[in-house]
Amino acid sequence: MSLERVKALTFDTGGTILDWHTGFKMAFEKTGANYGLERDWAAITNDLRRRSLAKMLNLGELEPPVYNFDSAHRVVVDELCGENELGAFTEDDRHGIAWTAPHRFKCWPDFPSVLPKLRNRFTVCSFTILSFRIIIDTAKCNDLSWDSVFSCEAIGKYKVLPASYQTVIRWLSLEPSEICMVACHNFDLDAARGVGFKTAFVRRPDEWGHAGPPDPDPNPDCDIIVDSFPDLAVALGVRV
Repeated sequence: MSLERVKALTFDTGGTILDWHTGFKMAFEKTGANYGLERDWAAITNDLRRRSLAKMLNLGELEPPVYNFDSAHRVVVDELCGENELGAFTEDDRHGIAWTAPHRFKCWPDFPSVLPKLRNRFTVCSFTILSFRIIIDTAKCNDLSWDSVFSCEAIGKYKVLPASYQTVIRWLSLEPSEICMVACHNFDLDAARGVGFKTAFVRRPDEWGHAGPPDPDPNPDCDIIVDSFPDLAVALGVRV
């Protein structure tokens, strides 16, 4: 399919841009070490991601949301502490894992240098189910400059509800085919394609640590399938 009409790129951010697995795993490991505790921190980290994601997808479908991703992280951290005999973790410890860690996530190393080059040609936005505050803080930590941030927290309808994507179309004042959704998750790209977006799958094989991503094979219906952000730029006609 032709990408010549694309004017804006909307990036999933939680796993496509930010390395949540390393950030959460290190927070668990450091806290556990303070109490001489050893657990399968990688598995606990993936449980945190899986459960918190389940609390966010399609949120707002039946009624207005009353919490955001920060709240979901905290609820799940408390659950996991109870299930994994981590009662020694204090209120401050749990806040550090659920709040401080994700607000300091590092992005994948192949992204920062490509972002300004993409911005020279396209409107480049974060379109995310993460909270505004996470995106603001991680942008500062990683020296990222987005043209805009579209958080489902403001939309009131979370991915993968069609209304979330349709709202971004309206806010960008573009036709759906003039926007390309960029993600490493088929569920996000399939939903975006369903309302008319172009789609680009960027593989992030380490997103879930050694366990590997649960959905690693891109839908062949994607307009672009690449292994890295420099490759994405080239596919879009941007010199890197």
